[in-house]
Amino acid sequence: MKESIIKVKGMVCGGCENRVKNALSEIEGVENVEASFETGIVKVTADEKVEKKILEDTIDDIGFEVVKED
Repeated sequence: MKESIIKVKGMVCGGCENRVKNALSEIEGVENVEASFETGIVKVTADEKVEKKILEDTIDDIGFEVVKED
């Protein structure tokens, strides 16, 4: 298992957190998702085979913006 931490813009409430959690939980290999609109942080625990890009693309697809780390 590995943990990915993703910074997300656009989550403004608990409903937003739930949308992100539900979308990421649908991905095969994802074990746990924690999302906080207060910090803008999403933590995902998943199998090694789950690429961070897939997680980020899923977040983008449901209307939130992934903040890319330089």
